[in-house]
Amino acid sequence: MKKLVFANGDAMPALGLGTWRSKPNEVFEAVLEALKVGYRHIDCASIYKNEKEIGDALATAFDEGWVRREEVWVTSKLWNDRHLKADVLPSIEQTLSDLQLDYLDLYLLHWPVAVRKGVDFPSKKEDFLSYEEAPLTETWEGLEEVLEKGLTRHIGVSNFNTQKLREIRESANKQPELNQVELHPYLPQNKLKAYCDEHSMLLTGYGPLGAAYRVAAKEVDFPILLEDNTLKEIASKHQATVAQVALAWALGRNTSVVPKSVNPARIAENFEANKLRLDEADIARINQLEGPYRYTPGPAWVSNGSPFTYADLWEEYL
Repeated sequence: MKKLVFANGDAMPALGLGTWRSKPNEVFEAVLEALKVGYRHIDCASIYKNEKEIGDALATAFDEGWVRREEVWVTSKLWNDRHLKADVLPSIEQTLSDLQLDYLDLYLLHWPVAVRKGVDFPSKKEDFLSYEEAPLTETWEGLEEVLEKGLTRHIGVSNFNTQKLREIRESANKQPELNQVELHPYLPQNKLKAYCDEHSMLLTGYGPLGAAYRVAAKEVDFPILLEDNTLKEIASKHQATVAQVALAWALGRNTSVVPKSVNPARIAENFEANKLRLDEADIARINQLEGPYRYTPGPAWVSNGSPFTYADLWEEYL
């Protein structure tokens, strides 16, 4: 498995299992199946509301000797209602309890927007906290503190654009080590990737296969990535699947990917993308695909009287 290396030498498997939208009654078996197949990277978040079941799966795998704790990279994320500095430590402690772990490998600030404690997704103006009420720099100080306490080995962010990354970097004692964003051939994030590369930040892509469910739900009106004819032709050339081509493209750019699935066949199929090597002609064709298309624009954070705009989230709103 290809790995991305942090400054201290820690190596994160580049291909992981995403757990967003994995139901609690499904995610236990999905994590076990992934570990059996060979995954050693599990991507979690408190807002996914399935960390207890993931913890049960990890405990089962560790107790039965399939794999050791130090062999599995576990990421989780601080939700938007815990941006006040005093709330960061209790949040990671709850995550560690749910996951039945002593430490995380990576803890991310999930979004650069804040809501009041107890709010999952805002429905009115009063649900939000402005940057004056919950400064990102103070939230980051909370992450630095849990890092110092040894509750996580690394800290980073998610859904941050270059402007917000600069804001954190200007006052940080510990620089963000990774940024997790939507990333796939229809949204290559070239400007953001260049910035992260320049400042030694790794990049993880969520939604690396696009998000067809958002098209089906009419949340966005975009083409479906896995139905792209160019990707189909490249897949046929390599006797691979379109999903494997999309994942191999991302891995070839030295980014990590966390495709979500609870289907054993899909979990295995995605893992095999690690063996696929695209040639220069393939990559050139993929780099010319249409788009950019952002399947996860985050309308919840800019609606209902929000103090935030899309400029707080993305390089450009598309």
